[in-house]
Amino acid sequence: MKTARSPGRSLAAALLTGLLLTSCYSLLPSKGGGQIAPPAARLVRPADVAVPAGYRVEAVATGLNFPTAVAFDDSGRPHVLEAGYSYGEVFSVPRLLRVEANGQRTEVARGESPPWNGLDYANGTFYVGEGGEVGGGRIVKITPDGRVTPLVENLPSFGDHHTNRPVVGRDGYVYFGQGTATNSAVVGPDNADYGWLRRHPEFHDTPCADVTLAGRNFESENPLTPQADRVTTGAFLPFGTPSQPGQVVRGALPCGGAVMRVPERGGPLELVAWGFRNPFGLAFAPDGALYVADNSYDERGSRPVYGAGDPLWKVTPGTWYGWPDFHAGRPLSDADHFTGPGKPPPGQVLARAPGTPPKPAALLGVHSSSNGIDFGRGAFGYAGEAFVAQFGDLAPGVGKVLGPVGYKVVRVDVATGRVEDFAVNRGPENGPASRLGGGGFERPVDVRFTPAGDALYVVDFGVMTTTKKGQIPQPNTGVLWRITREGAR
Repeated sequence: MKTARSPGRSLAAALLTGLLLTSCYSLLPSKGGGQIAPPAARLVRPADVAVPAGYRVEAVATGLNFPTAVAFDDSGRPHVLEAGYSYGEVFSVPRLLRVEANGQRTEVARGESPPWNGLDYANGTFYVGEGGEVGGGRIVKITPDGRVTPLVENLPSFGDHHTNRPVVGRDGYVYFGQGTATNSAVVGPDNADYGWLRRHPEFHDTPCADVTLAGRNFESENPLTPQADRVTTGAFLPFGTPSQPGQVVRGALPCGGAVMRVPERGGPLELVAWGFRNPFGLAFAPDGALYVADNSYDERGSRPVYGAGDPLWKVTPGTWYGWPDFHAGRPLSDADHFTGPGKPPPGQVLARAPGTPPKPAALLGVHSSSNGIDFGRGAFGYAGEAFVAQFGDLAPGVGKVLGPVGYKVVRVDVATGRVEDFAVNRGPENGPASRLGGGGFERPVDVRFTPAGDALYVVDFGVMTTTKKGQIPQPNTGVLWRITREGAR
């Protein structure tokens, strides 16, 4: 006979378990995938990447310098972007490269305002998301002969996140993502760590519509002064500027944390949806629906947010998706869920929400940095499922993890939200090849199917190790991979 358990005793046991787990989490060190010494050289060995039976992996091009995207011209030839910038404040020259059949590269065009973050091709033209870490964001058009012309300029991309992947829709518009300036709407010392606060001390997040502030402020050290005095900062305001209850911050276009669009031929900028944090990956599903892979909150800065996985959104035009006060439809005022050990609760910075945020199509790993996406079709298999490149965690700077997160390609059934590994490094644990001692993936940042849908190309940014002070990227370690079905030509 079963004995009824006392509700009080069950509650006490649950609380004790929670306290023990929190204590253990606080005591254990972070074990992010990049928390290793930089390797002497990168090993590339396709056999070290596990894929489902019937598929094979090969390396198409190696030695790329911070590659971020791939697209195909009318002849089906792959073209790769080299960003020209990496977190860790490493600058070089952004380039569009054509990858020849023998793996050699031919430069098509180069830019002056990195990073070049995203790439699409349509109607004889390449479209590039120019992050503009120093010069401001743009969407630029590049003809196959290398002529570069701007389509959109003056995008707010001086901050943590940039102007991201453009995709050309069936309606003749170019859609693209624009990331936010900060982690969670409050400028703080972490933004000085990312480099931009010293370059642009007045820069801050711009909402896409008027918002009313709750008057919640955040105190922090001031990294802009030698004495490191303390300042108070409110949401959507410059560093060191406090907010007032009921204060209205006017919306504008362009804005951050948004998906916007512009006609291919040029014309006025239009807002599609907003309330994202960093809408890095955009892709249209076979049914024409737009999906966005959104890099979610970190546990850093003046307003850290704990335990926020990366949402995959199905975009409904005109919708607000919840940033900076919700995650995946759940309010950040839920302190039990979003407050890390020893950290203040994030609370809410808006007096009232601009809308009711929806639930995501799927929720991906916390700190997985789920970036480029595309949809299966054709002979490759998994028709209609989303394939997502996971760059991998940047712990410990973004928050603690107890094991590597990401560093692989996953597939998502967008109808059910089910997420499964598709291509992942072999080894006793998850993580980048440099940690595992193998020759597989380092940091997948983009995926793209060929126009025929018979092969999946994976852009691997290269080796990036991490410390509490930031990222240490290794130039010229990027790889372009190709995954095909066995027997495919």
